[in-house]
Amino acid sequence: MLHKNLIAGEWVAGDISLNINPSNTNDIVGEFSRASADDVRTAIAAAKSALPVWSQSPILARHAILKKTGDEILARKEELGSLLAREEGKTLTEAIGEVTRAGQIFDFFAGEVLRLSGEALPSVRPGVGIDITREPAGVVGVITPWNFPIAIPAWKIAPALAYGNTVVLKPADLVPGCAWSLVEILHRAGTPAGVVNLVMGRGSVVGQAMLDSPDINALTFTGSAATGKRVALASIEHNRKFQLEMGGKNPFVVLDDADLDVAVEAAANSSFFSTGQRCTASSRLIVTEGIHDRFVAALSKRLEGLVVDDALMSGTHIGPVVDQSQLKQDIDYIDIGRNEGARLAFGGNRLERAAPGFYLEPALFTEATNQMRIAREEIFGPVAAVIRVKDYDEALAVANDTSFGLSSGIATTSLKYATHFKRNAEAGMVMVNLPTAGVDFHVPFGGRKGSSFGPREQGRYAAEFYTSVKTAYTFA
Repeated sequence: MLHKNLIAGEWVAGDISLNINPSNTNDIVGEFSRASADDVRTAIAAAKSALPVWSQSPILARHAILKKTGDEILARKEELGSLLAREEGKTLTEAIGEVTRAGQIFDFFAGEVLRLSGEALPSVRPGVGIDITREPAGVVGVITPWNFPIAIPAWKIAPALAYGNTVVLKPADLVPGCAWSLVEILHRAGTPAGVVNLVMGRGSVVGQAMLDSPDINALTFTGSAATGKRVALASIEHNRKFQLEMGGKNPFVVLDDADLDVAVEAAANSSFFSTGQRCTASSRLIVTEGIHDRFVAALSKRLEGLVVDDALMSGTHIGPVVDQSQLKQDIDYIDIGRNEGARLAFGGNRLERAAPGFYLEPALFTEATNQMRIAREEIFGPVAAVIRVKDYDEALAVANDTSFGLSSGIATTSLKYATHFKRNAEAGMVMVNLPTAGVDFHVPFGGRKGSSFGPREQGRYAAEFYTSVKTAYTFA
């Protein structure tokens, strides 16, 4: 079956791209059509044409479509989870969890449609009333990454539709399957023609055509910092709203008073689960002297017990890296760490399994410093570096010494230090005795500094990006 683009309510074919399973490169997940620049322009025109009716559609109609979509995603979570694991490489358990989250997001925003509200305020002028309302931003361009192929499209599309916008979605060329399935569900749920458009393909073609369009009113992007800068510059050129979620170099601090088991489990999850391919993953483990050696020994032992294998296989803890290019980047950084003088305390080896795939043993460095490239640059793989510090004050300073600011974590039993860290960590999200990766669907998501730009994603805070505020005065 050829999976086509959805443009103006019609399925449109294009050049064929093969979706490859990183656990078994002999397995073709599916054939997917790549859109042309002209296809993108047609999709944007369709979204613009559909906007006037959809933006004023009855709230029960929008609620029903989002609710039906969420219900079907949840009903098919095992099937869609298997698809996700095949195309992206995260374990089946993690994949089903991500699909569940996508369904919950649609369910949440189905409820938000019924809670749309404004304000009525008195004016300082007698006899004048003021209404403050929110209106849709317009045509929303959505560009999503490969590491969360259904959750991130969901948390962008669901609020966009809930608040009355129309959508043009470009998923990552590497993992089009889950995005296609999501759009197909939305299509069958009754989304009118042109309200949701899917244009799959390369960023250099599809993404560029979106950036160049003056008819996209708002653009939400998750991906690399370099591409995010291009999105920002193009959006400024067209005076459009833009929202960027980019990289992270997230710290996880372990203090002397930490519960060792809690600290090790949180660090292992933060750094290595989902093959370390999360923008919220922690690749800097900042550990105070009193617990350092015990922590390294316990974490190394935990890593010895982790199974790296086919994402669909029962008992697998860590799946493959997503593709050959990412695998090479990870291995290059392991070599960089060695050459910088860090000690490779565990792993870092290329692995062979029953089927050909992109398997990498988790890599743990010790004796790293915060000035090393492995501590400054986002690796986006199962590679972490332990940085030894003398006390909490130094740990906090090192944690904040980064150009990124997405997520930050600490393991401690001290209420004093936990409270101080929550207040002073320079990150959009802070975790205490929890992995830096792993967030709820109903609360704000986003970071500071080089990690994010624009309003937060998810939860009720999503309205800040997907709507514009209108103030109306009436003299009666």
